[in-house]
Amino acid sequence: MRKFLVFLFLIIYPSIPIAHMAHYSKYNKLEMEIFRNGELIGYNYYFFTKKGDETIVTNQIKFSVKLLGATIFKIEGYGEERYLKDQLISYNSKTQQNDNEKFVNLLLNNDTMKFDIKGSSFIGETSTDSIIGNWWNHKILQSDSQISPISGSVKKQVVTFIREEKINLYGKIYKVDYFTLKSKDMSIPQDKRLNFNIWYDKKNSRILKVSYSRMGDWEYRLKNFE
Repeated sequence: MRKFLVFLFLIIYPSIPIAHMAHYSKYNKLEMEIFRNGELIGYNYYFFTKKGDETIVTNQIKFSVKLLGATIFKIEGYGEERYLKDQLISYNSKTQQNDNEKFVNLLLNNDTMKFDIKGSSFIGETSTDSIIGNWWNHKILQSDSQISPISGSVKKQVVTFIREEKINLYGKIYKVDYFTLKSKDMSIPQDKRLNFNIWYDKKNSRILKVSYSRMGDWEYRLKNFE
């Protein structure tokens, strides 16, 4: 069954190109709202700046989880991806997670043609096929590994096309493709595994919604784009 689904994915998506930044040339901003157990708790914004062949994608995220009025978990972070044409050449982020400071400094090594990573949970190198795990980028559905935008850890992933669906998002009906994205290595502790549901608008190359369950039911919903 899995082989059939992978085969079906390749039939449906043969034209999703590796050269993907052109899809985002018309955008200046994508706004996602973050929900936990149905309650709005924060945001995740992406800003796009074009300078000739270079595209800069800036990421801002902020949310907090409260219990009986007291904040028990919070994140506030900033990241910047730099692309030369369609090649990621650098990524830098700083994130405050409760009292912990996390970071990623990634640079394309032109000698090895690999990414050199110095992160709060990983120092080393990885293939340029790996992608930063941010939800603006539909290429995350093609890659076999992703780099944590918060800590720099690298995880192998398996993406599976499930079915076509229609979803209602902010009062509008969208025809989407529903995928799951999971860690390839199931020996990873459960709280560290990738385990996401993703609803993708193939027509406009946009991820509209992402959900997962970890200390509650979470959703990222694309509310606005401009």
